[in-house]
Amino acid sequence: MTDAVATSGITLLTFFVLAVFIGFEVVSKVSSVLHTPLMSGANAIHGVILVGAVIVSGHAESTTALVLGLVAVVLATVNMVGGFVVTDRMLQMFTGGRRPPREDDPR
Repeated sequence: MTDAVATSGITLLTFFVLAVFIGFEVVSKVSSVLHTPLMSGANAIHGVILVGAVIVSGHAESTTALVLGLVAVVLATVNMVGGFVVTDRMLQMFTGGRRPPREDDPR
């Protein structure tokens, strides 16, 4: 292994670890009122990732690249659909059905 490859790998690992820590800190500080808009924005990003995975898979020249592209498409699809399900569930919490008034309610 050359020094350039090792340094590149360490640099990429460092970026990944820093991104995980920063992402965790940012998301943990978001108030519960902002989670639904945050999830909607994340769903838009996942849609872009899915389109990118499809484009890269379409240009695959080897079987390995095609299999990895297919895995990327499947994972991006699962992530995007799961995000929409969670967003829908969160929105239902805010627009839940009205309860019928109780009989002993003075209003």
